[in-house]
Amino acid sequence: MNTLSSSPIPVAAPAVLSTEQFSTRVHALSPRIAVFDCDGTLWSGDAGSSFMRWTMDTGLLSREATDWLNSRYAEYKRGTVSELAICGEMVQIYHGLRESELRRAAATFFRDHIERNIFPEMLELVTALQRDGVEIWAVSSTCDWVIEEGVQRFNIPANRVLAARVAIDNGRASERLLDVPTDEGKVASLKLAGITAPDAVFGNSVHDAAMLAIARGAFPVNPSGELVQRSVEEKWPVYYPASVAPSRQ
Repeated sequence: MNTLSSSPIPVAAPAVLSTEQFSTRVHALSPRIAVFDCDGTLWSGDAGSSFMRWTMDTGLLSREATDWLNSRYAEYKRGTVSELAICGEMVQIYHGLRESELRRAAATFFRDHIERNIFPEMLELVTALQRDGVEIWAVSSTCDWVIEEGVQRFNIPANRVLAARVAIDNGRASERLLDVPTDEGKVASLKLAGITAPDAVFGNSVHDAAMLAIARGAFPVNPSGELVQRSVEEKWPVYYPASVAPSRQ
């Protein structure tokens, strides 16, 4: 006779840190170098895709470019275009536009649509680490214009930002990709900057897992479902800022 229980099988979950526990663990490392992903980690939401949509809606991108990118993004959502490819194409699409115009657009976009989503707990942490003399780096697959604008709120200088970027020719964006930091590419970009073993790394998605894995202290923040599973496997405790903390009900 089959006596299998009908009780639900418990799903493994990572340890969840309170804000106090999170801060204590980070500072206990006495880090010299700390690396932060940006979208979903320093602020909620995806500034990369949001900026893409905003430039479509405001007419910064031409109708032809908009139609092409919409088609490619739909393929990406279906899984037929890779994360690496779409992140590169989302910065290449602005080729021919003046860098000064793109930076003005990024400043307006971030101020009006993303700044209010900054996690105050992460701003407080970065500020405290800087006060202790920690070298802070930002690594993102979103375009450098948006990321460099955004991390000014955290007093992170542009020369410590590794983001998706193209070469600038005669003041205009080209199609020549210089970097697209995502997945293992984040580790490669850090290595090129001379960082092979950061003391603390903070990220929110599975595309940050490779750089979390090289850290002395890995800190998944506001983790996606895939990163939650990876955190269980790696025994990484996770942290949720108050505005995105899952319901306990």
